[in-house]
Amino acid sequence: MAEGERQAPPDSSEETPPATQSFIIPKKEIHTVPDMGKWKRSQAYADYIGFILTLNEGVKGKKLTFEYKVSEAIEKLVALLNTLDRWIDETPPMDQPSRFGNKAFRTWYARLDQEAENLVATVVPTHLAAAVPEVAVYLKESVGNSTRIDYGTGHEAAFAAFLCCLCKIGVLRVDDQIAIVFKVFNRYLEVMRKLQKTYRMEPAGSQGVWGLDDFQFLPFIWGSSQLIDHPYLEPRHFVDEKAVNENHKDYMFLECILFITECLEKFPVIQHFKFGSLLPIRPVSLC
Repeated sequence: MAEGERQAPPDSSEETPPATQSFIIPKKEIHTVPDMGKWKRSQAYADYIGFILTLNEGVKGKKLTFEYKVSEAIEKLVALLNTLDRWIDETPPMDQPSRFGNKAFRTWYARLDQEAENLVATVVPTHLAAAVPEVAVYLKESVGNSTRIDYGTGHEAAFAAFLCCLCKIGVLRVDDQIAIVFKVFNRYLEVMRKLQKTYRMEPAGSQGVWGLDDFQFLPFIWGSSQLIDHPYLEPRHFVDEKAVNENHKDYMFLECILFITECLEKFPVIQHFKFGSLLPIRPVSLC
């Protein structure tokens, strides 16, 4: 890989936790800027970055229309996201004087907060049921903040952590890599964009100089990997309306550009990240 010092996580079949593993409810551990050192030294950081890079390699040079295996677990995750999408339709925005931050989002979120463990249980097999409360926290953290009615890259990071945890307990496997990005994450993006537009959500901790999109970050990483060695698409085409319109259905990066026509080392993002037994705050073991 490009970052030779970081190894990809092992085959998820080797990561399946023993039945006796104790799971815990993730909690915040990064409270001040100096705490960022703990994050960068943590097992969670190593596993998360390894997960991102592994998926990055998996989608390298491939279109969204590339044929790939779709496992039962992938189908169940898409069904979960379809449920969240349906709930948006069932929770229309309220009439209110404020243009942004429609309060109906709080009703939508309360439903997820109540049902998150049940939703995750539809994906996780019964012999891993003990992991459900821990994994469900990352799902709830991935859709925005119900108090501020905002959404940002920290919430997106929580969804990637949710998927990473499913890999660590063996629900998702190595041969799911392409489908994780192209089918599950892409569907997640669709649902999040619908949330943002329906409830006029504010960008959380917006710092426009960090990226092209106030809301998303990972699609630009994985989307750029898709474009490696492309025969004709170049950076100059990202502002070419014709090129974007003709290629956005094949490339995640261009889909992001159409929607909006490096965040993991930023305290405002990571201060909200939660740590548990699957993504622990403890330092990486060097032995």
